[in-house]
Amino acid sequence: MGSAHHPRRGSMAYYPRKRAASPIPRIRTWPEIEDGPRIQGFAGYKAGMTHVFTIDWRKHTTTAGQEIWTPVTVIEVPPMKVAGVRFYERTMYGLKSIGEVWDENLDKELARRFPLPKEYSKDKALERIKGDIEDIRLIVHTQPRLVSGVPKKAPDIMEIRVGGGTIDARKEYALNLLGKEIKFSDFKSDGKFVDVIAITKGKGFQGHVKRFGVKLLNQKNRKHRRMIGTLGPWHPDWVRYTVPQAGQMGYHQRTEYNKRIVKYVDFIEENGEKRLAIDITPKGGFPHYGEVKNAYVLIHGSVPGPAKRLIRFRDPVRQTLEDVEGIEITYVSLESKQGV
Repeated sequence: MGSAHHPRRGSMAYYPRKRAASPIPRIRTWPEIEDGPRIQGFAGYKAGMTHVFTIDWRKHTTTAGQEIWTPVTVIEVPPMKVAGVRFYERTMYGLKSIGEVWDENLDKELARRFPLPKEYSKDKALERIKGDIEDIRLIVHTQPRLVSGVPKKAPDIMEIRVGGGTIDARKEYALNLLGKEIKFSDFKSDGKFVDVIAITKGKGFQGHVKRFGVKLLNQKNRKHRRMIGTLGPWHPDWVRYTVPQAGQMGYHQRTEYNKRIVKYVDFIEENGEKRLAIDITPKGGFPHYGEVKNAYVLIHGSVPGPAKRLIRFRDPVRQTLEDVEGIEITYVSLESKQGV
């Protein structure tokens, strides 16, 4: 039992502390937006961290308008492909799928995830959708074959909500995207806020002290120091789940709210050749990742998960600060991250 002088260890908001069901984060809530119709999410692969110097965009700080040091996370965001469109209706139990329309020419890489149909008619699938459409989601997949730092070919499949405008406008917008590529710029731009959802770095089976931060027992303790002093009261006469004990630590789904986009960098053409507008790969490459060869986004601060982890973005659900038009970057660190 926690008290003012003896607070409990470990937040109950994160129970149960078990492994995530999938490395692809699940988004349960999408905010309503006024602009649109447009996509409300995106996904990329975490490369690592570096630092940049920016002109402080915050108006009410002591360094406003001055050059400041800013830590950023580099997330590679190659284009995603729209494989299908799913329609939902409102029921007394929440949203329920009433049908979906798939592209007639799906990527061959999707065969690594599920069997591809030999014959499929998009028009017949549209005719079978009946009911009051309440929500529309895109079924999209990543293209990891474009990312040299991620050693796999099987795409990650997920849903992204289409928001803004009327239902008819959303439906037309979604069906027009079927089979096409979408970019991060279709979702957000520099200076905007996003929510970042990812699976944290797994740490395996850990003990009481590391997992919950309980105090070490007295050095004269009868058995061990790195254990809890009590398993709880006599009554109820069972061990409650609130008692800090050893178990799985890490590999949990976590959401970081209101992360600022410092910069989105895509390809530009120079002398007939394509290249990234700003090279971000440090000397020797990012540890455990390598080179960034596709479009990428710089997120202010850190995000959950190790290198190569799939990172999902979403429109912010609890934004309090204002967006800014753009952030001026004066220096990007390309020094080696390999250590000394």
